Amino acid sequence: MGNASEFSDQSDISRMKTEADGSFKRADSSFRNTIEKGGQFEPQKDRYHLYVSYACPWATRALIVRKLKGLESFIGVSVVSPRMGDNGWPFAGAEGGDFPGADKDPVEGAQHVKDLYFKAQADYSGRFTVPVLWDKKTHTIVNNESSEIIRIFNTAFNHLLPEDKAKVDLYPEQLRKEIDEVNAWVYDTVNNGVYKSGFAKTQSAYEAAVRPLFASLDRLEKMLQGKTYLIADGSVLTEADVRLFVTIIRFDPVYVGHFKCNIRTIRGGYPNIHRWMKQLYWTVPAFKETTNFAHIKTHYYWSHPMVNPTRVVPVGPVPDIEPL
Repeated sequence: MGNASEFSDQSDISRMKTEADGSFKRADSSFRNTIEKGGQFEPQKDRYHLYVSYACPWATRALIVRKLKGLESFIGVSVVSPRMGDNGWPFAGAEGGDFPGADKDPVEGAQHVKDLYFKAQADYSGRFTVPVLWDKKTHTIVNNESSEIIRIFNTAFNHLLPEDKAKVDLYPEQLRKEIDEVNAWVYDTVNNGVYKSGFAKTQSAYEAAVRPLFASLDRLEKMLQGKTYLIADGSVLTEADVRLFVTIIRFDPVYVGHFKCNIRTIRGGYPNIHRWMKQLYWTVPAFKETTNFAHIKTHYYWSHPMVNPTRVVPVGPVPDIEPL
């Protein structure tokens, strides 16, 4: 099935191959099925399980939407340890897996997330990423692409949910064009921009990523002027808020230092983004309850020895997030 070095390359994002110019390129997700009535994966209560890391922004997208939609009793969750080693994300009980808030895998008894990938596909050769949306009935991965998982959660179970949760729509028809347009440049320059900055292997590749990142933060700062939420007039919470939040909440604690995204901090340089982030965190439980700063900081500073070989985790910033 491969040696430890091969597993490391599949598990550690910082060891993904870079381009000739030193720039970081993210690999596509591999499992792209959906949950739908009449399909291979029917919407059913307690059929599916979500594997996540509190540290991972992509996985946390799915956690937030699961909570916003009231799917906690429909879809179980298991959280991996933030200490991602040579075998990838470990569950509690595996080497490196014992960390406060980490779970054992109650479904398949996996020691590491990679075990799930090999159970789903014995000759799998892609990356071992979270989130993983797992089908307990057929013992396979439904989907491991967070942008698609949150769309599945948004609609697939509506006919089984109470009316108030079924009516929650994070991707409303009339706003889809704007949501898609904002998602596209936010993903490229912000969500993935922090990684392109942090994993760049040349000065030119780093600057080619970090300058567009801050140009987009400047753009977002103007967009959020006087608004509660990001899209249109700011009156409706959408998936665009969810997708941006998971990066912004990690920005000052991790990306400023670890990924060298230090032109400005959020708390010191972007009052509108800062206010928007704090309002989501302190007033919408789905955001606060899925944010675990100990997992976030430990993962990045511990799991990327190429960037931080000492694995020393910084104490600051204090506080992790400021009060409203």
